[in-house]
Amino acid sequence: MQLSRRALLSLPRPQAPATKEGFWLHLARPAMACKFEITLPSELQEHLDSAHAALGAIEQLEEQLSIFRDSSELSFINRAAAAGAVPAEERLFELLVQCQQIHALTGGAFDITSTPLSRIWGFLRRQGRLPTAEEIAEAMTRVGMQHVQLDAEARTVRFTREGMSLNLGSIGKGYALDRVGAQMKESGVATALLTAGASSVLALGDGPDGTGFVVGLRDPFAHDRRMGTVRLRAAALGVSGTGEQNFVVDGKRYGHILDARTGWPVVDRAYVAVVAPTAAVADALATACFVGGPPTAQAYCQHHPEVSVLIMDMPETDSAPRLHLIGPQSPWSFAHARQ
Repeated sequence: MQLSRRALLSLPRPQAPATKEGFWLHLARPAMACKFEITLPSELQEHLDSAHAALGAIEQLEEQLSIFRDSSELSFINRAAAAGAVPAEERLFELLVQCQQIHALTGGAFDITSTPLSRIWGFLRRQGRLPTAEEIAEAMTRVGMQHVQLDAEARTVRFTREGMSLNLGSIGKGYALDRVGAQMKESGVATALLTAGASSVLALGDGPDGTGFVVGLRDPFAHDRRMGTVRLRAAALGVSGTGEQNFVVDGKRYGHILDARTGWPVVDRAYVAVVAPTAAVADALATACFVGGPPTAQAYCQHHPEVSVLIMDMPETDSAPRLHLIGPQSPWSFAHARQ
């Protein structure tokens, strides 16, 4: 389905329904360069300690996953895996296997090895620059999941090329939400809304009234307007966009989401939102579908009917952007859209 409506570029802020007692409890802490937040209905206030403990676990995850911390396990793997096989902690290894699987299922549109490209394009330091063709070609020799060997029996990681570097930024926040959500469910929390920044949302359960949590989708051209909503019931939302990290050269705009298959930023899409069973999958697919567009989304959703994708093309001059809805359309509502 295609819709010619003004769409979302900025990222969503959750809008939860009223609780039986009429108010919500919010807990938050900074981590992974964003704010993680847990929203509980007031009738679950006895679980505040559990929510605090779950948020506290994010610090350990960041220490393990961040490439911006030299002491992290992932940074150690990046430094050592070209010289030989490096053991990985069990859950980190499982996450890398999942990344490899999503890479294969999306035709390479999702690729966690693109750090050499991000570096030459200046996005690692938020200082965008246009690299030369030679720089791109050289970086491409160190990019590609086909150069990452994961030994399930030994639980090790090895690179077959020098200079490779894994970056879990496109799945890490969602993965952290899944871990927090699992910890909360183990402590007896039946329903809650978890967010990481404005790009990752995880709904535990069906909400206090059983109708789910409603997340508002903002109009990118007027942030005080809402173009629609998505309803989450025991599901997650992941979004990708280039509104905050981009630069312009000779009138052409380059965003920070790179296609590891070509070495170049994606320029013909503005926004992608994905509803999936887990936050890690939603985040990863949001990036994959931003890179691969509707064909990637259609191919994935054909075999995964539980996934729904919204893609907004970059609008041409003086024309409204096109929206593509792929997979189940029931979560999305555009009743509040403004032309």
